[in-house]
Amino acid sequence: MKKWTVVIAAALALCLGLNAHAQNKGDFDVFIPIAKYIRLGDAEKLSAWFADNLEVTVFSNTNDTSRNQARQIVKSFFDSYKPSSFNIEHTAGRSNMKYALGHLKAGGEVFEVTIFVSIKDQTYKIQQLKIAKSD
Repeated sequence: MKKWTVVIAAALALCLGLNAHAQNKGDFDVFIPIAKYIRLGDAEKLSAWFADNLEVTVFSNTNDTSRNQARQIVKSFFDSYKPSSFNIEHTAGRSNMKYALGHLKAGGEVFEVTIFVSIKDQTYKIQQLKIAKSD
């Protein structure tokens, strides 16, 4: 009887651990479509994820912009540097703010992309997008 108790307790602990891991991983699913639109160079679809007002930095030029202005800035970047690949390398965050760091290959160069999203009314929106040349 004691043996079965240990087996059941171990199975329960394993299930709870896997569920917690899956739940934490799911918190970062927001970056899947965002990464897709960056990889495609689709400023229009990416801008659907923008907050009404956000901070956009491209090559050390920081702008506090509206969604429409940010879309134009990102479109201009994509027009000059056509993306060929984008991979998210790291994610982190808290319950109301998520962060992703990725590498974008575009126009024959490599860029480091930083994305901060926040959640409001159960919807994630990009609050900050930074694109910098990788060293």
